[in-house]
Amino acid sequence: MADSTEGDTDVQYLGLLVPTLIVLIVGLVIHSFTIGVNVTDWRKRRLVTPVDHIVTSLGISRMCAQCANILLLFINPLFGRNLDLSITLIIGSGYDFFMYANMWLTSLLSFVLCLKISNFHNSLFMYLKRVIVHRTTYFIGASVLLSAVNSLITLLLAIPNISSDVTYNTTMGNLFMDCMYIDSVYHVTIGVFFPPLSYCISSVLLFISLHHHTTKMKRSKNLSINLETYYSVMKFVSVTFIYNTVYFIFYILYYYVYCVSPAWLCIILDFLPVLHSSYLIYRTAKLRSQISKVLQTVMDFVFQNKNTETRENIEVVAL
Repeated sequence: MADSTEGDTDVQYLGLLVPTLIVLIVGLVIHSFTIGVNVTDWRKRRLVTPVDHIVTSLGISRMCAQCANILLLFINPLFGRNLDLSITLIIGSGYDFFMYANMWLTSLLSFVLCLKISNFHNSLFMYLKRVIVHRTTYFIGASVLLSAVNSLITLLLAIPNISSDVTYNTTMGNLFMDCMYIDSVYHVTIGVFFPPLSYCISSVLLFISLHHHTTKMKRSKNLSINLETYYSVMKFVSVTFIYNTVYFIFYILYYYVYCVSPAWLCIILDFLPVLHSSYLIYRTAKLRSQISKVLQTVMDFVFQNKNTETRENIEVVAL
């Protein structure tokens, strides 16, 4: 009976490990590409915009979160009961830190885009535009600091569960021990509430501004005006808003059902940022151009090797 249960656990572990590794590999490629393009531009003294800084920071936080998640999946089955609970707690806190950073940086990206694109002209908006857009690096640092504070509070709330004599649960449905994070659910709910709230405000403001502007241009009946650019930005805002909403819901579920089955939620929480990063590459002209060049180079290399191999086969047959 014990062997049967152990076999089921191994099958369940493999079933979770395979999709996690696939998402990890795809995510590392996409995030590394985004980081590499912007870092290369920065090193070559090319123009790097505030949006580029935020997108690069997003790529780093998402890549690190994926690495922390795969560590959590690996170390529990490998070490089992011999695993020091403090190590699991530290890795889990690191995972929380990068997840918080992802949410805060996504919120900052939406604010910067709202300030750069929308055409409000009141004094408060113009002041925020001068302060935030031209000091993006400081706000990225502030987002990282807020993420560190949130993850530290979660860590401090979980430490008493380690000091108490809790029983370690090694089933795959529980990556940590005996629901040690359950006391931090309400703190997490409050901590992750503000980034989506700020994103909602900036997204609604930007959408209203774009809609008002396109409506005004339609009324002018100027056929030379191309509205596709505005519609494209509105589409981008809508898609990213949906991503943030879904991500927020699954992140809250991750804590509320932590004692039931968090592993599949971890996979979803890793997969959603990969999708969003892919969409950012598609919507950003510079990144889209660079990835087209990379794909073209790969295709040329593959076909060149194929042609060389065909030519060699023909020569062998001729001989």
